[in-house]
Amino acid sequence: MMLKGQTWEFTSKPSILASATVVGPEEGQGPLSGDFDYIYDNIEINEKTWEKAERKLLEQASQLAVVKAELTKEQIQFFVGGDLMNQIISSTFAARKLGAPYIGVFGACSTSMESLALAALLVDTGAAERVLAGTASHNCTAEKQFRYPTEYGSQKPPTAQYTVTGSGCGVVGKGGSGPIVARATIGRVMDLGIKDPFNMGAAMAPAAADTIEAHFRDTGLTPSYYDQIVTGDLASVGLPIANELLQKAEIAMDETEFTDCGLLVFDLKQQTYVKAGGSGCGCSAVVTYGHILKRLLNRELKKVLVVATGALLSPLSYQQGESIPCIAHAVALEMEG
Repeated sequence: MMLKGQTWEFTSKPSILASATVVGPEEGQGPLSGDFDYIYDNIEINEKTWEKAERKLLEQASQLAVVKAELTKEQIQFFVGGDLMNQIISSTFAARKLGAPYIGVFGACSTSMESLALAALLVDTGAAERVLAGTASHNCTAEKQFRYPTEYGSQKPPTAQYTVTGSGCGVVGKGGSGPIVARATIGRVMDLGIKDPFNMGAAMAPAAADTIEAHFRDTGLTPSYYDQIVTGDLASVGLPIANELLQKAEIAMDETEFTDCGLLVFDLKQQTYVKAGGSGCGCSAVVTYGHILKRLLNRELKKVLVVATGALLSPLSYQQGESIPCIAHAVALEMEG
């Protein structure tokens, strides 16, 4: 591994041996439905509580990823995971069932790439041979914890986003035919003073722009190197802001396809209830481990930079009038040959 500023360059070419995605019914009605491994037909995920439903999504996705990698859970040396729930209980309880040594992380919605970057680091440095990375979110657990319970029926502004119900996991190791994890840029915490929990896109956009700028500064690459650069969940409000910030930094994002997982996972014209687009830990996880990996394996894409964004607030900090600190972590996925 080589360190360049905020960026890890993985020299031993750790790769994603297999991945799996499990989603809820609304994600299954979106444009990426054909890229998911399993789609539930009910938002309850056949469980009695929303929290148990979220845990089940992660348990199922992690088990399926291990099976697709043609491994047993005993062969997984570490599980790196996190989620949005207090004390990351979805990941912790899923780890209890998986039985692998567990590294719990919290990056809010950036957790998908935070966990993947750490998994690749463990493999690249020789600390492990096979590591599972993953995360999950559920629309109703997030609404209940951070805003208002769904049953309350509160009206939301157009800037609000819709938490994805889903889980995405990947097994990282050496060899295999999957895309390599070429590099990862670890973001800084950014806070421009936004306090509105219904405008997460605007709050997270500066963090996304800062990490993308750091990635190109550290690596010497330009946006044209990548076929696609995709942010985590800036959605229709945050993506234009990030683009404007990057243009001001003289980073020509028009040289690549610049899009967002929150815009890809739902059809904003048909699924109008999602408002500005998707969000949540599961948003970038299911799009990356489902849609993007499928396009890479089919060689429709060869080089993709995924920049997962996260809002690091808590219900307590919001209630005390604190602004929303945000972060973004970027991981570069490449197909060789």
